[in-house]
Amino acid sequence: MTTTAVRAPAEALWKSLRLPLDALHHLRLGDHPDPSVDSSFRIGTAAQTAIGLSGLAAAELNKLRTGIEQDVTVEARHAVLECKSEAYYSMEGVTGEKFALFDALAGVYRTKDHSYVRIHTNFPHHKQAILDILRCAPTRESIAEAMLQWNAVDFETEAANRRAVATALRSFQEWDAHPQGQALATTPPVMLIKVGDAPKRELGGKPAHPLSDIRVLDLTRVLAGPVCGRTLAAHGADVLLVTSPKLPALPDLDVDTSRGKRTTQLDLNETADRETFSSLVKDADVFLQAYRPGGLAGKGFGVENVVRVRPGIVYASLCAYGWDGPWRDRRGFDSLVQTATGFNVAEAEAYAAYTGETAAPRPLPPKPLPLQALDHVAGYMLAFGIQAALYRTFTEGGSWEVRVSLAAVGRWIRSLGQLDPVLAFRDGPPLPPRSMEDTEVSRYAVKVQQAKGSTVRSEQKSMMALAHAAKLSVTPVKEGEAPMRLDAHAPEWLLRDG
Repeated sequence: MTTTAVRAPAEALWKSLRLPLDALHHLRLGDHPDPSVDSSFRIGTAAQTAIGLSGLAAAELNKLRTGIEQDVTVEARHAVLECKSEAYYSMEGVTGEKFALFDALAGVYRTKDHSYVRIHTNFPHHKQAILDILRCAPTRESIAEAMLQWNAVDFETEAANRRAVATALRSFQEWDAHPQGQALATTPPVMLIKVGDAPKRELGGKPAHPLSDIRVLDLTRVLAGPVCGRTLAAHGADVLLVTSPKLPALPDLDVDTSRGKRTTQLDLNETADRETFSSLVKDADVFLQAYRPGGLAGKGFGVENVVRVRPGIVYASLCAYGWDGPWRDRRGFDSLVQTATGFNVAEAEAYAAYTGETAAPRPLPPKPLPLQALDHVAGYMLAFGIQAALYRTFTEGGSWEVRVSLAAVGRWIRSLGQLDPVLAFRDGPPLPPRSMEDTEVSRYAVKVQQAKGSTVRSEQKSMMALAHAAKLSVTPVKEGEAPMRLDAHAPEWLLRDG
């Protein structure tokens, strides 16, 4: 690819959010981003573009606040590995086998109509819902046998009705013909919407980092939203991750994605905790949430509610399938969105073309992308959009909503095109082993100390994790601390420096 072609996706997205064009001269992306991993999709381009844009938006905010310009550099392979960061960390004193990224029952199953369904069972209630539908034992063998009594789309529909999480396998062409695919046909990967009037945010002080004194309420879980919050924290924001003590957690993911944040727990169904949370909202600058569209309105924290009590806020929303169409309320995760929207079919077809196994019956067994690209890229897109919205609060005023969906991000990745199968799978390097001692992984590693929590006093540990791939020449990201638990801090804001 030429330098112009490499930069084109980043430039198009930057321009779409009406940010200053001269900033693009400070973005340094790898000249040969693909293949940076063994996939037919341009994962290197997607990763370095999304991470580069979030870094460039931070740099532009810093310029607005301080007058200082700086360069932002991203290496594609580092960006790809950061998009698998949950697999690359180690905790001091913890040995043994690495945790499984997926529950043992999760994955792909053959259906009666000779197609496939992918189920997601990482959360206990989602697993139980699948077992209740199939009326089978909690083993892969039992699920496989029971699933053969279902057609793929019928099971997908029943799962949605029963609050389980599953999707039928579709090709790109089938997704494009689907009502939800049509609803997303022109949806960009990140959207900014002005949702209220407010005075301009005042410039002042001497921020040490682009997001110094910016307060972020983070209500997200799993990967995409938490990656966004982690990125904002890396650029200096006071990110307070709020989780419920009554909801299941994913501690092996949380350890990595909560780096740089402070963590507290509140039950929004309890009056006292809801009042505490309301007081946090009134002094927040960013409200980051990943509930399904409208999911927080019933608790009094929908976009209209929050904007009313905190004019000038940036309300950032993440969901699986967007805000329009028949699937707008449907639950979803990266692996399921890949399956539903065509990626698993396209990757399988490309791999078959590479191996020469073109005569096998269709559809081929689904082949996932080598990493949760939709999740991670969506997280960085959301961080990019939030910082673009914060820029608007300084230059224009107003309250803003930022919207990102996994399906729209997937459509953007698809729009980057596919590589020749031989180039993709012969020359594309596989991901390295899940070891911080691996030569390649260690090159990108950074040591992180356990933060001193305000609620729990314990011996401080350390961890090794992947450093942030966006390198800012004047205001390097903050890498140094992690809470390592979800209840490390009191539900309160830090004092502002300015």
